[in-house]
Amino acid sequence: MATRPSRQIMQYLVGAAILGGAPPAARANDLIRNWARITAPPAPLVHKVTLDPKTTALLLLDFVTQTCSNANRPQCVATIPAVRTLLATARANHATIIYSYVLSGTKADINAALKPRPGEASVQSGPDKFLHTNLARILRRNGIKTVIVTGTAAEGAVLATASEAAYRNYTVIVPYNGMSSTHPYAEQYVAWDLLNAPATSQHTIFTSLGLIRFGS
Repeated sequence: MATRPSRQIMQYLVGAAILGGAPPAARANDLIRNWARITAPPAPLVHKVTLDPKTTALLLLDFVTQTCSNANRPQCVATIPAVRTLLATARANHATIIYSYVLSGTKADINAALKPRPGEASVQSGPDKFLHTNLARILRRNGIKTVIVTGTAAEGAVLATASEAAYRNYTVIVPYNGMSSTHPYAEQYVAWDLLNAPATSQHTIFTSLGLIRFGS
């Protein structure tokens, strides 16, 4: 005796029939069908920037053992030497330094090579470091107009925090070699999104860690 197909199977069959019988114009707009044919846009321009340290904050987001280790994200570990160099330069020029760490950890989890100094601020949050923290108050208190966003994951803390900073009218400096993910596609789409999405595109400058300078 034949059994009736489940509702899930029927929905699948109907969907397949709709896709198969769709006109060419509809199929051309089918993201999944065309996924492998989509090509990446040209690489964005990388700019030299000179920043006023008195109004600039360097954000070091989630360089912690839970998200930045050879075991779970070696790409993040690879960014640390150059980020450390920028950190030293920012400190020497008396820029504001702000760290973040994840909800499941503590400040002690921050990578030893980037260890905070006494008096340097830190916040604990999910991807958006403005959410449920005093980050906005710290930036206002220090007269910050520009934030340099480094950290991991690119599609998490970097994208969420950089976007929110742009929405709040900060100038957002994003060094491509200062953010990381488990897959380079995530780093690529974060760069594209920040440079093309409404609001963020007006406030984001793409650069390299080695092209950031400080001057009055």
